[in-house]
Amino acid sequence: MQKFIVRSLAIVIAVAALWLAWVVAVPVSLPSTPYSVAVGGNRTLSQVARSLEAEGVIRNRWVMIALSRITGVDRKVKPGLYEFSAPVAMWEVLKRLAEGSPDQASLTVIEGWSFAQFRQAVARDSDLAHDTAGWSDRQLLATLGAPEDYAEGLFFPSTYFFVPGSSELDVYRRAYRTMQQHLAGVWENRSVDLPYANPYELLIMASLIEKETSREEDRTMVSAVFANRLKIGMRLQTDPSVIYGMGGRFNGNIRKGDLRRDTPYNTYTRAGLPPTPIALPGRAALEAAASPAETRALYFVARGDGSTHFSESLAEHNAAVRQFILKKGQ
Repeated sequence: MQKFIVRSLAIVIAVAALWLAWVVAVPVSLPSTPYSVAVGGNRTLSQVARSLEAEGVIRNRWVMIALSRITGVDRKVKPGLYEFSAPVAMWEVLKRLAEGSPDQASLTVIEGWSFAQFRQAVARDSDLAHDTAGWSDRQLLATLGAPEDYAEGLFFPSTYFFVPGSSELDVYRRAYRTMQQHLAGVWENRSVDLPYANPYELLIMASLIEKETSREEDRTMVSAVFANRLKIGMRLQTDPSVIYGMGGRFNGNIRKGDLRRDTPYNTYTRAGLPPTPIALPGRAALEAAASPAETRALYFVARGDGSTHFSESLAEHNAAVRQFILKKGQ
């Protein structure tokens, strides 16, 4: 009996070893040639493994995830675009990622970043040639041929791939052109009766929405509240715009005195839109600005669980504030 158990275990181990060898070492045909895989930025190595498995490039994502953690590849991999031109085994994919030499490097610009944060990320990227270092924002815009005087909001947040050593000016140019394309598209397909005179005003609104909420189901409602307020001449009273106008004075807390102190971006003291965008809005915020929900809501307040309560009247809004804000502070 003992010999049978030992023999069975040996067979199981041998089969498992053969299977593992097949998964790791036997090359797999690529779905296309060349085949490219993006790593880093918004994509973790686990997400990359899931994508590779779905496209038939690897046989088992769990094995790849486990091996990447055991070997430390998940901590060494460098963001970028990796290209493969011939059938490839899983170990070759891991080896390539461990070497940290992508065919194209990448820079990810996050939705809601300020333009200053974008410039800081570019300046930190060692794969870019920093030929705009020391330039003012206005000088950069002029070189790009942009007619605007203020850079905030004009660059589209996304992941941009480039050959290492490329000029950072090329990344700025692509981000600017991409935003212009997205903005033109949503403006062309916008809802009727919006209170925006031109695409730039819609861009300003999109930036407010971007900073107010990241919840997909809330974006069009926030957009509607702001549009409804603009239509009746009601002040927007949005904290993110006030915070932007505070600049370096903002320390993480906004106080009543900050809401009373007038700046061009204080939407409590001034009617209408702020003079410029306050952040780099993504596609979802642009679409929400162009197509607000159909509602008469004029107010909203955070529930504290990530969701938002919307109200049509001040009385209803005050009741919601008491329920979701004041009671929690007691």
